[in-house]
Amino acid sequence: MSTTEAETEAEEVGAPDEAARKSAVRDGLGVGIGVGVSGLAFGAAAVTSGLTLAQACVLSLLAFTGASQFALAGVIGGGGGLVAGSMGAVLIGGRNALYGMRLAQTLRVRGWRRLVTAHAVIDESTAVATAQPGPAAARAGFRATAISLYLAWNVTTLLGAAGAARLGDPDVVGLDVLGPAAFLALLWPRLTAGRTEVRVALAAAAIAIAATPLLSPGVPVMLAAVAALPALIRRTGTS
Repeated sequence: MSTTEAETEAEEVGAPDEAARKSAVRDGLGVGIGVGVSGLAFGAAAVTSGLTLAQACVLSLLAFTGASQFALAGVIGGGGGLVAGSMGAVLIGGRNALYGMRLAQTLRVRGWRRLVTAHAVIDESTAVATAQPGPAAARAGFRATAISLYLAWNVTTLLGAAGAARLGDPDVVGLDVLGPAAFLALLWPRLTAGRTEVRVALAAAAIAIAATPLLSPGVPVMLAAVAALPALIRRTGTS
């Protein structure tokens, strides 16, 4: 085989991978920017619940996990203490550790980069990464989602917090719907994958709704993960 033919073959082999990476980056930017707008809702909710503008911004910079941040703001806004709110936020954020275990072999980061990468392991970056056809595309999608979402989330948190007094109650303006809508947008493709996914989602929702009046904030979400156990056991038994 000539050098030219070998180069052509290499290009043909690499073309699908390059196309997959570009597609993953587009997906990541779309999710990151789209979901990042939800920071407006958090910034407004945080300030109206009693946090200062600086506290809201630092929370987004250092915590960077929307569900936990909303939970903390909700508990404080409802009259709860900082300890109770923080515990609920930690419980909800605990799922990110499971995401990290799932992505460890795919992302393959070492040294100090592991700390930075762990900070960006959230629902959206995990969803985009795991939806890709190969490791290279998964890494590209993860980075695109993490960077764009982190920037958008923190900028809009600042804008939402700064404009909270003018906006008034976030519920009245309708910004409170952005967070749930973003999660539903990520969940929907999974629900169309098969009946098992739908059954798990419905069972998890039932568990969370039933447990919410009885347990502390954050616990119902963690408890809802039990709904996935039957499907995991069946899959393990058939493999």
